[in-house]
Amino acid sequence: MPNKKFNIGEVVMGRWPGSSLYYEVKILSYEEKDQLYIVKYKDGTELELKENDIKVNLYGTVGETVRFLWSPKRGPPKKGGSASSSPRRRSRSRSRSPARAQKRSTRRSSSHGRDSKRELKKVDILEVKLTPEILSPLGNQKPSENSINKTNDDYDGTGENNTHKISEVRKTVSEKCKTGSDKDMAVHYSLRPRREETKLVRLKTEEERKVVKVRMPQTKELEFGGKIGAFFMLFLLPATVLLLLIICGSNDPSNLNFPPVLPSLDTLWNSTALGIIVLWFLFQALIYAVPIGKVVEGVPLASRKRLKYRINAFFAFLVSAVAVGAALYYEVDLVYIHKHFLQFAVAAMTFSVLLSIYLYIRSRRAAEDELAPGGNSGNFIYDFFIGHELNPRIGNFDLKYFCELRPGLIGWVVINLAMLLAEMNVQGHEVPSLAMILVNCFQFLYVVDALWNEEAILTTMDIVHDGFGFMLAFGDLVWVPFVYSLQAFYLVNHPNELSWPLASAAVVLNTLGYIIFRRANSQKNAFRRNPLDPRLANLKTIPTATGKSLLVSGWWGFVRHPNYLGDLIMALAWSLPCGFNHILPYFYIIYFTFLLIHREARDEHQCRKKYGLAWDEYCQRVHYRIFPYIY
Repeated sequence: MPNKKFNIGEVVMGRWPGSSLYYEVKILSYEEKDQLYIVKYKDGTELELKENDIKVNLYGTVGETVRFLWSPKRGPPKKGGSASSSPRRRSRSRSRSPARAQKRSTRRSSSHGRDSKRELKKVDILEVKLTPEILSPLGNQKPSENSINKTNDDYDGTGENNTHKISEVRKTVSEKCKTGSDKDMAVHYSLRPRREETKLVRLKTEEERKVVKVRMPQTKELEFGGKIGAFFMLFLLPATVLLLLIICGSNDPSNLNFPPVLPSLDTLWNSTALGIIVLWFLFQALIYAVPIGKVVEGVPLASRKRLKYRINAFFAFLVSAVAVGAALYYEVDLVYIHKHFLQFAVAAMTFSVLLSIYLYIRSRRAAEDELAPGGNSGNFIYDFFIGHELNPRIGNFDLKYFCELRPGLIGWVVINLAMLLAEMNVQGHEVPSLAMILVNCFQFLYVVDALWNEEAILTTMDIVHDGFGFMLAFGDLVWVPFVYSLQAFYLVNHPNELSWPLASAAVVLNTLGYIIFRRANSQKNAFRRNPLDPRLANLKTIPTATGKSLLVSGWWGFVRHPNYLGDLIMALAWSLPCGFNHILPYFYIIYFTFLLIHREARDEHQCRKKYGLAWDEYCQRVHYRIFPYIY
């Protein structure tokens, strides 16, 4: 087996897959079995490259220019590449007699001298310019305007050919790269005459340079227990939802009555419920397609594409509110949702499974650069669960982005409203209870905040890293609307007379959690949009190798995930109005704690992989993960 050519930790130039462009990369490891190098680009992307796709870093300062002069013994470069094209030989071939030849030769000798001077002037400005062929993956390095020219006075008068000159230039450039900055090293240079370079610039437009085809490496780090864990999750998640709703809808949701009496299978299905679920999905899709709201770009993908998204989720919420208000005005019975809540959940599960199957089938035809980095394991079950395609789109309609907020999140508010009306109907009250009002208000604020700050979701792990498969489809369309509304569903049949001191404590707790949650997210989003914002000048940061910086002060210097801390405080406030008779209303905060701890671990892994030593320094300066004084 041949020895590896490059060492671990060495900085070299790696070819970007699917192109002829090279970027500065760092050798992370070497797989002897496949003879592949694991390299890391400056934007944090890690790929597997073959040895012939890696070159020694021999590039110099940006904008450096070297002139090549031609030897006067050989004359200027020949246009035709043949010796017969020289002026002296042409003059001999046209002579008719020795006398005429001598006469013409005399005249031509002076003109040839003038021509040679003119040609030498032309040759004197022939340059080979070292210019960046394409910028680094960060896209923010600019070429230096300084240039170093070799003039006529530097010419040594020898008759050496241009090959020797080029070797000298490469040697000079190689020496300069040792003292060059990282900014200079992140560029791939082109050794071409200026005339050829101008022609190349015309052919390579900015749009052609912006997008490259990337071969997504196979996923090796499997999450959620790997293939076996993904298989069991396909059944565990639907079973958990059904079990929670069955227990919550019983007269005594005590743990002593577990397992509950399961309903017959024929009572779980309702075609009307499925029709309403489908109509609700299509209604939200229609609002999403309305050309209202600004269009923004997402974060750069592995192929350096930036997808465009229309921001109009809050507009969709307003239209939905008008539609629900019109339904109430025309006496549409929303209590029907409570009466057939279990059947609605089964219908939503059916719809999410069908959507997941469609997503996986279409992902098999997706391009390599459109696959999810975490859902390309090659195993059908795991990729189906995690999501094989990163951003499945029908035209400009982004399915993952659409499902992330609209059908499930807005549907959550509609379900809570239906439970409020159902409580009044079941308990015979003219007004809803204080506990039901608090639960509705707290969760209403949470949903409206998410829809109002819709643009912030474009930088989350769900959009940037996770593919769109069963996990997100089931979570967005089933788990969010039917599990997050568990407190309201519980209060319909199990009312709780909430005291004013406890109600005040819940309000204070929810307000505190919301302030931490919103300010932490706003600070993070403002810093991502514009790190040079004067309002953020007092924040301390740690620079990273990717060109980005990490916040180590403000809310993000308090704990590593202050937004998660605010989330958990609000989750506790949502459960308190249900009292302490049963643990079932507290399932949300128990589940949410495990969810955020798992997500925090995923964040830690991804950030350490992306930022390297800078993340280790950040962890040393910010010790606490989610809760203060808890490591």
